[in-house]
Amino acid sequence: MKSVRCLVTGAAFAAIAAGWSGAALAQETVTVWFTKGFYKGEDDALLAVVDKFQKATGVKVDLSLYATEDCVTKSVGAIEAGTPPDVGFCTTYDFRTTGKWAFEGKLEDVTDVIEPMKAEFQPQALATTFLMNNKTGKKSYYAFPVEQQMMHITYWKDMLEEAGFKESDIPKGWNGYWDFWCDKVQGSLRAKGKRIYGIGHPMGIAASDTFYSFLTFANAYGAQVVDENGKIVLDQPKNRAAMIEAVKSYANIFQRGCSPPSSVNWLDPDNNVAFHNRTTVLTHNATISIAAKHLDDMNNPALTAEQRAQAKKNYEDNIRTAEFPLKPDGGVMPNLAAVKTAVIFADAKNKKRAKEFMAFLLKDENLRPFVEGSVGRWFPTTIAGAKSPFWTDGKDPHRAIVHKQYSDGTVPFQFVYNYNFTTVNAENVWAKAVNRVVQDKIAPDVAVDEMIARIKQIAG
Repeated sequence: MKSVRCLVTGAAFAAIAAGWSGAALAQETVTVWFTKGFYKGEDDALLAVVDKFQKATGVKVDLSLYATEDCVTKSVGAIEAGTPPDVGFCTTYDFRTTGKWAFEGKLEDVTDVIEPMKAEFQPQALATTFLMNNKTGKKSYYAFPVEQQMMHITYWKDMLEEAGFKESDIPKGWNGYWDFWCDKVQGSLRAKGKRIYGIGHPMGIAASDTFYSFLTFANAYGAQVVDENGKIVLDQPKNRAAMIEAVKSYANIFQRGCSPPSSVNWLDPDNNVAFHNRTTVLTHNATISIAAKHLDDMNNPALTAEQRAQAKKNYEDNIRTAEFPLKPDGGVMPNLAAVKTAVIFADAKNKKRAKEFMAFLLKDENLRPFVEGSVGRWFPTTIAGAKSPFWTDGKDPHRAIVHKQYSDGTVPFQFVYNYNFTTVNAENVWAKAVNRVVQDKIAPDVAVDEMIARIKQIAG
């Protein structure tokens, strides 16, 4: 997919940031690469920030928008060629590259930008950008926390009612919760002659949804994989035993026939597709994009009035966003958050203006419209953004649940502490362990021991 190129020029005003004062030189340019937004509102908000920045500084912003995969691929190639942009923001940098680049000394230390606004960020979100540089032998701020995502439950309320149940019937406890959707809801719909599955359960090795979903189960069982120094602790007896239980629990949903047989091969869009096609009643997803599709559709003038009305009905009444059940020990689930990171490259040609641009973008009046332009797909990383009426006015049932989940607290991915876990996730050792159980019929403890051995090879 070709990039979408956007260049906007503006008149020269005074420089914006006291820390980087001075008039901009004529024709001075800062090069910025971003992932193209999932919704038009994201791109419109970004273009508005670019326009404001140019008018405030006189610096021209050479902005390129790329599809998600192209954004990372092009960034990696540019770094290898020694020709990176000044600023990069791809929504999968965190999963795939940010920690590695920081470790290898390929990112600029941005502490001078972060420190003056440090108190404005949610501490856990900011902590995910405090990364190790192997060249300096110490940690520092090497990225900007722009927005974040976490795992949610999505289900069809009307299909639940068709099965003869109310929302108040849904159990709160871990095992009872999954049994309810597998046995009672699916069983009732099957008794009515419908070939419907209670749960759309990502199992594919090539899907990031699978490792995000599985690691949520691992967190539920308290299976710690690394400590804050990046040391692997999964082989400790307590953690190994917890991971075995997580593998059993995750595999069991598929083994019981509660997820479509095809889910072992699902890619990231497939659990969404199955849900929209109403062949599954519930799925877990790393954003509220499933519900947000219907919000987008209900305001889409290209659709018929009837289609818009159905989308509105779906968003406001038929589809529910929910928290995960309580952990097996009865505690509240720790929510696994992925913070989407922007970076300034060490080989950037205009690091001074790059820092100015990011300081400008991260101002609440600029960052908030950008994050909210995703209609709930991404959650803010700032304290003020999380308190916005967009999330707190109680009018939107989906956003209200997302806000509650973040308010309950978050935990980071392992790659924040050990960048090699970007490779662990890319290889999806988690999904491979589950599939060894469900397809190769090996014992869960054997699958976990294989998992531990491979993790040590990659990240030990």
